[in-house]
Amino acid sequence: MRYRLTFISGAAVGYVLGARAGRDRYEQLRKTAQRFAQNPAVRNTVESASTNGRAFARKAAGSLADKAGERLPDSVTDRVPYLRERSGPAQDEWGTSNT
Repeated sequence: MRYRLTFISGAAVGYVLGARAGRDRYEQLRKTAQRFAQNPAVRNTVESASTNGRAFARKAAGSLADKAGERLPDSVTDRVPYLRERSGPAQDEWGTSNT
């Protein structure tokens, strides 16, 4: 309840201050945020973090797949590309490929 009250009071204060600041202040904040997002240093940092995050996720998926082995259900294996590649091409009940 305490957190809910804090959130509601923060939202109310933000609304009042935002309403008083007006459209000009909004435009100024928007332009500042745009300039920040288009800064080459910020873009490089975001791209680097994204690349590192994907590499970490791939490594974690591989580790999970190695630990879980064949215990994962097919519904999970079909959704994770790394697991699909490890299991080989899927075959239907007649022995033909689904690809």
